[in-house]
Amino acid sequence: MTETSEKFNNAVNVNIELPDNEALALAQFVKRVGWSEMRDNAASEDEAYEIKAAIGKLQDALGLAGYAPR
Repeated sequence: MTETSEKFNNAVNVNIELPDNEALALAQFVKRVGWSEMRDNAASEDEAYEIKAAIGKLQDALGLAGYAPR
């Protein structure tokens, strides 16, 4: 467990309502964003891995909603 996850070990459920075009754009973005952008915007390598994990969960949720770009 990283320092950041130790501070925030409670699960959070985030529900949002997006128009179709925004959901598709977000799905495209999370598909295209790469490690270098995650690392560049993180305070540490541990946080970058946490961002990557969160983006993976977002991709899964978007896919379940029918937004899984190839």
